[in-house]
Amino acid sequence: MRLAPWQKILYALGSLGVALSYQAFGTYLQFLYIDILGLKAALVGVGWGVYGVWNAINDPLAGYWSDNTRTRWGRRRPWLAATFIPVGLFFYLLWVPPAPLLQGGETPLFVYFMAVVLIFDLLWTLAVMNWTALFPEMVPDAAERAAVSGWRQLFSVVGLLLGVALPPALVGADWAGRGGMALAFGALTALTLGLSLAGSRENPAVGQLRQPPLLEAIRATLASGAFRWFALANLAKEFIYSLLTASIPFWAKYVLRLQAPVSVAGLTLDVGLQNSLLLGTALIMSLPTLPLWAWLAQRRGGRRAWQLAQVTFALGMALVFLATDFYQALAAIAMVGLSFSGLLVLPDLLIADVIDEDQTVTGARREGLYFGINGFVIRFAFTLQGLTLGAVLAATGYVNATAADLFPAQPPAALLGLRFLVAGLPILISLFVVWALQRYPLHGARLDRVRAQVAGPAE
Repeated sequence: MRLAPWQKILYALGSLGVALSYQAFGTYLQFLYIDILGLKAALVGVGWGVYGVWNAINDPLAGYWSDNTRTRWGRRRPWLAATFIPVGLFFYLLWVPPAPLLQGGETPLFVYFMAVVLIFDLLWTLAVMNWTALFPEMVPDAAERAAVSGWRQLFSVVGLLLGVALPPALVGADWAGRGGMALAFGALTALTLGLSLAGSRENPAVGQLRQPPLLEAIRATLASGAFRWFALANLAKEFIYSLLTASIPFWAKYVLRLQAPVSVAGLTLDVGLQNSLLLGTALIMSLPTLPLWAWLAQRRGGRRAWQLAQVTFALGMALVFLATDFYQALAAIAMVGLSFSGLLVLPDLLIADVIDEDQTVTGARREGLYFGINGFVIRFAFTLQGLTLGAVLAATGYVNATAADLFPAQPPAALLGLRFLVAGLPILISLFVVWALQRYPLHGARLDRVRAQVAGPAE
């Protein structure tokens, strides 16, 4: 099944909405509820524990439902059509709890927080998992996969840039503008996912392949050694990024002391624009290196290229750990950005190979369950990040901001804890990712055999 260029671009455009919604959610929601709305950090950490259990249920089930859906319009596309608008609506509701709840103490606000987060997550899972599962089926050729993956990551970087860099400039220091930001981001998320639906196609023959029962399907998925090592490495990589994005607002505010305008290239930047530039620099710097990482994947294989990207990322994070002001941080994050695009583009290639190998074993295309279980696994990164951030802030004596004191003095232990969260722990976890990928077995001659087997019947 060959895709026209316009179909590839429209399908890949979904990455913008996926990245925009998830990164704004992951980067700022905790900061909003802890530092602006006043929920205790430990209570929010408990909430992420509940969120993790919720993901243990909905991700694999969503994947299984998708694999076993039979309609005249296909397996994946009906799910995407039903959910892309509600995803945008509930994204908006995350950021605008009703005024009576804000005045009613912590319990009503916490209940609202948990309810909206869980509903948003279910809808987001159904939409994004089905959109992602279309990729290996629609694009079976390895070279074409690299091209479509490149488009996906290009739009993903744009979404990440918007999701992590724009909110500080849009919401203001007191976050009074968060409703407008949420409305714009929710609408853009729904629009791009809807447009990706127009570029999506499904192969009717693949949809008719026999699917194993749920428990058998889960066992077959978890029996894949390649998938287990991929999932472990991907979980660790997602934990790094989730921890980094959630920690940066705290780190910028208290370690870098972004509390007054600074001058950059003759321009005066207020605090909101400083945060935007700080968060956006890594993404901007990742754009020119996207072709480099794709080239390295072709020359050395996706596994080796990912390892190299992770090592160079860790070296850049060492500079972030040492940064003490805005200018040092900007230079360090620019170095990190050169490796960041590799961490975006390379995992997609590995999991597509894992799914191809599964077809040679089971005789079925089971993208839904693989992406569902992978989604279940990597969502624990967000839960681990929430628990880690909450625990470190609580253990190091972090002082919450109040309406009377927006910039409270933090004890030295809290400042060291923030530096550890934003850079020290990501360095350690990067080394773990390299180790896990060393044990990933689907490369070399084994991968060549899989590609030959899958390509034969397709032709």
